[in-house]
Amino acid sequence: MKLSTMWKEALGSLVQRPATEKYPFVRQEAPEHLRSKLHWDLEGCTGCSLCAKDCPANAIEIITIDKKAKRFVFHYYVDRCTFCGQCVASCNKDCIELVNNEWELAALDKDNFELYYGNDADVDSVLAEPAEADVEEPITA
Repeated sequence: MKLSTMWKEALGSLVQRPATEKYPFVRQEAPEHLRSKLHWDLEGCTGCSLCAKDCPANAIEIITIDKKAKRFVFHYYVDRCTFCGQCVASCNKDCIELVNNEWELAALDKDNFELYYGNDADVDSVLAEPAEADVEEPITA
């Protein structure tokens, strides 16, 4: 590189505006085809678990409470998800959607990366199961 070219670039950068954006104070719209956080529709789901089987990152788990009554809980690990869209492609009922407006997924607590979708009563029963399993029975002599 010639010395004159280098000086020309250096002086030119002094008068130009920075290329960086003032995020998060100035926010841009997300691109139209951005793949971000998953949303699950309970009403259309049949509990086939194709989305969980085809997920390369094991980010989805379908917990079946009652298949006849269509009671399922969709357990989604956001931190494992690679946002590849394979679950959306393999869902026969179009129950899963990668939305493009929820792309700011950073958090300080790991608990925010574990989501449960479903009826509130079903989700509460699924969350209560591990706590009940950890309780040991008293030993009687």
